Amino acid sequence: MPELVVTALLAPSRLTLKLLRAFMWSLVFSAALVAAAVYGCIALTHVLCWPRRGCCGCPRRTPPACLSDPTLGEHCFLTLRSSGLRLHYVSAGQGNGPLMLFLHGFPENWFSWRYQLREFQSRFHVVAVDLRGYGSSDAPRNVDCYTIDLLMADIQDVILGLGYSKCILVAHDWGALLAWNFSIYYPSLVERMAVVSAAPMSVYQDYSLHHMGQFFRSNYMFLFQLPWLPEKLLSMSDFQILKTTLTHHKRGIPHLTPNELEAFLYGFSQPGGLTGPLNYYRNLFRTFPLEPQELATPTLLLWGEKDPYFEQGLVGAISSRFVPGRLEAHILPGVGHWIPQSNPEEMHQYMWAFLQDLLD
Repeated sequence: MPELVVTALLAPSRLTLKLLRAFMWSLVFSAALVAAAVYGCIALTHVLCWPRRGCCGCPRRTPPACLSDPTLGEHCFLTLRSSGLRLHYVSAGQGNGPLMLFLHGFPENWFSWRYQLREFQSRFHVVAVDLRGYGSSDAPRNVDCYTIDLLMADIQDVILGLGYSKCILVAHDWGALLAWNFSIYYPSLVERMAVVSAAPMSVYQDYSLHHMGQFFRSNYMFLFQLPWLPEKLLSMSDFQILKTTLTHHKRGIPHLTPNELEAFLYGFSQPGGLTGPLNYYRNLFRTFPLEPQELATPTLLLWGEKDPYFEQGLVGAISSRFVPGRLEAHILPGVGHWIPQSNPEEMHQYMWAFLQDLLD
């Protein structure tokens, strides 16, 4: 068929897709402006309540002692083959078994896996990374350096760079979103997955379009589409919005100590420390719309019944995309979003049972 004819036949579909994307971006930026107004009022309230803190975050000069706890493992760096970037990671149990790779979420870092690093190092080589843009890892400023494809290449480079051909991938929040994608496009590198509190991008997209309540739960994602303003709002009154996110009595991490809170705030308080993590969100809508994808990697899914950010209905939506028999899903009653830190014992029990046949 002549190229001109093919182009003419495809023209209506291409125009429809462009119009759909233009409409989507108009909605996203409208929601971003509303979210900016709401979070701006919240940040201003914090400044008025704690005027001595000022309008900017205070950079921490020294990291808290808990970040150098020797029982968690050895601090190392790995230069990635694809990008040349250097990622920081904490490693323990090398030589004790298969690679168990941990991917954290926002606003966190490798330290969010402290309980799991202690628990599994006796039978696995446990590695918790600071993802690109976080903590001591390299943090390019350009938003184009945080596309899903580049972030998945980072995971591939970590697995191969550590000398393994596959791993058990354990992930939460943003790390889980990357893990879902990675298992689809690099299935040979993932033996098992344990995913906590996040859905695949295509599932989240389709579910949100039919359940508007999920959009309201994810309102912060729209704020983060804007340049520079989110960094300013999150840092005001010495990062009070982040502090509230992590320590709120209902939505935060239970029993988080001041020292542990500082373990997360330390990286974000450094110059440019928020830009890299927020650039993950600024790439979220670039691939819209997404095609449904079949999920086949053997996966343990843990979900909090009281998760304030993701509706429980997403678990059913995820299950509908799986090859039968490949998903083991558990909804933890009365539990929120931060399962690896709030309910580590329950998480460990489910993980040991899920991985038992690999250890026999």
